[in-house]
Amino acid sequence: MSSDQPTPERHEIPERREITVRRAPKYVPFLILGGLVGFAAAAGIAYALPGDASYDRGAVYGFFMVPCAAAGVILGAIAALVLDRTSVRRARRGVVEAVPEAEISAEGTAPATRPAPEPGTAAAAEPGPTPEQTTDNGEPGPRS
Repeated sequence: MSSDQPTPERHEIPERREITVRRAPKYVPFLILGGLVGFAAAAGIAYALPGDASYDRGAVYGFFMVPCAAAGVILGAIAALVLDRTSVRRARRGVVEAVPEAEISAEGTAPATRPAPEPGTAAAAEPGPTPEQTTDNGEPGPRS
């Protein structure tokens, strides 16, 4: 055989894995939002409520800013934990299939995901990758 002729490709059975798909919250935005709410609560305490004339409102704000921000961060963390626990209960099971390397190298990229079929059609019964089951570049897999 000459080197110009392509070699026959092996057709392997793609590897299938069962995965759990869930939407988990990101903790850092909840912590930051809780801290900002704490700063706003401290401003409300310092400037909206009547206070003692012997204390400057800026000093009162500075005094209440630390405990209110800390309480806001803790409440934001609790909210994220509660949402995380509910996402565990709502988790769905899915099956993913590995894309053979021959398809990736032949096309240059991984094949795109199929569009979702209309509800009620025969193709709607087939489980396909959903946006939660694909990575940012369209390949099947769990998001992190």
